[in-house]
Amino acid sequence: MSSSPYASSLGRIKAQLPSFLPKDLYTPLANAPDVGEIAKLLEPTPYGPYLGQAAATYRGADLVAVAVNRYFVQRNRMGLEVAPFAGRPIVQAYLRRWDIQNVGAILAAKVQGRTLSEEETFLVSPRELPAGLIAGPMVLDDFRLLMQAPTVEAVVQGLVKFGYGAPLLPLVENFQRTKDIFPLLSALDRYYYAQLLEATRFFQGDEWTVRRFVQSEIDNRNLLLLLKGRDAGFAPEVVFAKFIEGGELAKAAAQDLYSTARDEQDLVQSLETRAPHLSDGMERYQSDRSLVGFEAALTRERAVDQLKQLRTYPLSLSVIFAFLLLAELERNDLQRIVYAKAYGVEREEFEPLLISPTL
Repeated sequence: MSSSPYASSLGRIKAQLPSFLPKDLYTPLANAPDVGEIAKLLEPTPYGPYLGQAAATYRGADLVAVAVNRYFVQRNRMGLEVAPFAGRPIVQAYLRRWDIQNVGAILAAKVQGRTLSEEETFLVSPRELPAGLIAGPMVLDDFRLLMQAPTVEAVVQGLVKFGYGAPLLPLVENFQRTKDIFPLLSALDRYYYAQLLEATRFFQGDEWTVRRFVQSEIDNRNLLLLLKGRDAGFAPEVVFAKFIEGGELAKAAAQDLYSTARDEQDLVQSLETRAPHLSDGMERYQSDRSLVGFEAALTRERAVDQLKQLRTYPLSLSVIFAFLLLAELERNDLQRIVYAKAYGVEREEFEPLLISPTL
């Protein structure tokens, strides 16, 4: 009997697991008096070399953010490299999320009048090698050219040759009239998830765990959309114009939940059949009307459930997606800590929102 094509993937990923930050490091990071101390705490970790490289150009929060992004993309690269031939298209389709994020950031920057130098810090890119070079069609010079485009319309035209222009072109006329960028960003998201779900169609029999993984992310986005809509008092047609199809929560069921909920608390109670820990964010919402507690509750619950599911099938594509999820959660937690310190957010406000220390 031949060995699994994922045996090598499992071995290489297991060798990388010690590179993730230990849980007990998050307390010193959260207690650090400033971003400079955070950088010192990260120097002995695998982030150290990336901090050293970035120090030639960046300072403060930008220094740490760039280093974190660069190491994050290297982890994504490894996730793609260890995928056997049959599973590689699915990993590639998943990693195109960083092309989509970068394009979205550029479109938003163009509307807000930010410059290339201001925005490049936030691109998911290690030095001259963007995420797109390992998974998508775009390289860093392409992103720079888009940033130099004079208008949003010109950016959209520039995206046509990379395959990202098609879902945006029909929306340009509406943008010219309303100057509302959100329909463009929503179209990018819907395009991404449609392509990703198409890539996870069964052909070997072990892709169903990854498909469930993708669907759980779509569901979380849609649940948060409902909460945002209710908080803002938006009519159902406004909210569901941004709904992403393909999750386990059907659009019709979501519309029913949204329309029958009397208020935010009633909506949360209705959604708890799908997200039992969602009410963990209610106390914060009631105190400052912030939705970040709900977002953290959804992210944490999904991480726990999906990591348990993915780890159940180690000799499959699941092992790679468990690694990619851990990498993304660590990156997001470090970004939260860094920018909380940079903007003077108290530890008591951001520490409960961290996900990695609780896994």
